Amino acid sequence: MPRVGRMENAIIETSGLTKQYGNGVLAVDSLGMSVRRGEVYGFLGPNGAGKTTALRMLVGLIRPTSGSARVVGRAPGDPGGLGKIGSLIEAPGFYPYLSGRENLEVVADLGGADRERVEAVLDIVELTARAERKFGAYSTGMKQRLGVAAALLKDPELLILDEPTNGLDPQGMVEMRKLIKELGRGERTVLLSTHLLGEVEQICDRVGVIRQGKLITESTVEELQGDEGVLIRAEPADRARDLLVRIFGPEAVSRQDNSLLLKTDPAHSLDINRRLMAEGIGVSELRPFKRSLEDVFFRLTGERQGS
Repeated sequence: MPRVGRMENAIIETSGLTKQYGNGVLAVDSLGMSVRRGEVYGFLGPNGAGKTTALRMLVGLIRPTSGSARVVGRAPGDPGGLGKIGSLIEAPGFYPYLSGRENLEVVADLGGADRERVEAVLDIVELTARAERKFGAYSTGMKQRLGVAAALLKDPELLILDEPTNGLDPQGMVEMRKLIKELGRGERTVLLSTHLLGEVEQICDRVGVIRQGKLITESTVEELQGDEGVLIRAEPADRARDLLVRIFGPEAVSRQDNSLLLKTDPAHSLDINRRLMAEGIGVSELRPFKRSLEDVFFRLTGERQGS
């Protein structure tokens, strides 16, 4: 379950948000999403689905073709709203010949943040020991961490992160996900754009799935995966299905390849097995089943993880 309760106060609300470029490409199509205050929201979709374009509109980097959005109670790009937002969209850009600390001091000065925050954010992203190293000598993971540090300089209410684990090795991905989980605690809201299912499962309270610029669904991870159930492989399969439909109803029974999926509490497995065998139906497999997020993602987008 999400760590936040039902919250009517949305920190991001869009309606019909659309971006069509001059060459005819429809990057975002009538996007309607709602991000609640205090949650970690996963903006999930394949590469090229329109995630980055949507984020750029939310912070005022580009203007929508049509539709509207409210971000921290303001129109995108409004100075009053930008002061409450920290973002890392696409790759972080810093001066390669300056140290990590010096780069953050430049960002603080340009953004009107207090320089005293520099040491605090370096500590949050665990870069204090490497703060004097030139940015050009940083690893990819360190560069991403410095980008997150820059986004935190204003101690924002809303933190927007666009594919923050891109290009990281497995250890770097683990560390970045741990950092994001820490940042999402308390009252801060985190909007995380990603195409990686593991990030959504490990980090997010709710998720919005986008495909070809359209928001397909918006719910918790648990709701996306659906109810738990029992997978049954039995012969004759048609007789097994007919029996299960009579007992549980047609909505509870579906086919998957050569198996039957039954929406019911797996604790009923022993009784199900007995009922089937009493009817002379041979059961070769009966086990708890929960639809993987990858199966749901493929059903919604038509793409497998990593494709």
